[in-house]
Amino acid sequence: MDRISIKAARDAAAVGKHACIQGWVRTRRDSKAGFSFLEINDGSSLGNLQVIAPAELSNYESEVKRLGSGCSVTIEGELKESGGKGQATELLASAVQVHGWADAEEYPLQKKRHTFEKLREWAHLRPRTNTFGAVTRVRNCVTRSIHNFFQEEGFLNIHTPIITASDCEGAGQMFRVSTLDPQNLPKKDGHVDYALDFFGKPTYLTVSGQLEGEIFACAMGKIYTFGPTFRAENSNTSRHLAEFWMVEPEMAFYDLFDNMTLAERFLKRIFSDVMEDCLEDMQFFDEHIDSTTIATLSQIMASDFVRLPYTEAIEILESCGEKFEYPVKWGIDLQSEHERYLTEQKFKGPVILYDYPRAIKPFYMRVNDDGRTVRAMDVLVPKVGEIIGGSQREERLDVLTERMIEQHLNPADYWWYLELRKYGTVPHSGFGLGLERVVQFITGMANIRDVIPFPRTPGNAEF
Repeated sequence: MDRISIKAARDAAAVGKHACIQGWVRTRRDSKAGFSFLEINDGSSLGNLQVIAPAELSNYESEVKRLGSGCSVTIEGELKESGGKGQATELLASAVQVHGWADAEEYPLQKKRHTFEKLREWAHLRPRTNTFGAVTRVRNCVTRSIHNFFQEEGFLNIHTPIITASDCEGAGQMFRVSTLDPQNLPKKDGHVDYALDFFGKPTYLTVSGQLEGEIFACAMGKIYTFGPTFRAENSNTSRHLAEFWMVEPEMAFYDLFDNMTLAERFLKRIFSDVMEDCLEDMQFFDEHIDSTTIATLSQIMASDFVRLPYTEAIEILESCGEKFEYPVKWGIDLQSEHERYLTEQKFKGPVILYDYPRAIKPFYMRVNDDGRTVRAMDVLVPKVGEIIGGSQREERLDVLTERMIEQHLNPADYWWYLELRKYGTVPHSGFGLGLERVVQFITGMANIRDVIPFPRTPGNAEF
């Protein structure tokens, strides 16, 4: 007897098969006609499989009629065409085996509707709910799509280090990695002597794999990293996490406009794959979370992304007549309200802003001939604003060194990064996409803590 997933069992093509399914009971209803209806889910699809358990089963009275939400089972039987509305198949059970019971009085996930905030307290159980099952399947689809896109484009996947001595962003909000005893720190000249630490110098959890990614791009051509990154930012907003996943491609011989073209195709591929592979889940989000999810993705896939210089964007915002919470002037880092005005009202679609002021961007971005701006880009989408950030990297040794000093970085700490410009330098570009940010955008989920399995935020590392 074939063991198949609930997703496969729900397909009309499965009618007539003798199959074995395994999963968790969502509901049980008993009929006066001498049988019970069981709704079973195994996580493979949003929809459940209805099982008809007849009274003739040897354990019908002793076990089947005791089943409730959360119990785990293996059920064998024949898949038949269903006469019920909204389902193609149902399983007529010939055997039901109970693996684990769930006390109806204690099991948290009963019919009562819980808030997402409450469900965060049960991170070990919330994947069993419709919403978080759907989030997990979409997240998996996005992850697969990312790898497929870059592999098909000839990129190599590079694993960059999680422990690093370099601060890519220069913000200083990094988690320190140390084996020193905090109760007995070695001191030298009044400061902690990190020469006695495991790595012989201060080290941190990475905020980005970009700098190391550039090493391989400058040898292999096109690479991408995809891994966990960390920010020790004491932020409790709905858009920030202390641990999150980033995909970061780096491409040799790409200028900023090549970078934009790649980013646009990349996003459209992700959205297309989700709509094709997770349509049932997307319909759930459209109905229960945000009624604009499917329309927004469809509109973006059909759009040509507007390419707009930062200076022109400032002029548009200054003259638009909108009352913004954060005043607009040349030189500011645009806020979400500014980005959403451009995408939702002015252009009614995605916008790629580029050529940002030099003073507000990191040292590694290529300085334009005007000396005031750098070859930075942000991809903005409706509802959230920035979803991708990237740049053409500074390939000139003298300018890069000047930028490091300008931002109070010691060039000696980045000697290897500078040597990439000393030995066979090349124009190159790259960008970063936060996995959680894009899953949040796709699903319409309001809080980023609800699109990652185990959120790490200030004061929260329970699971």
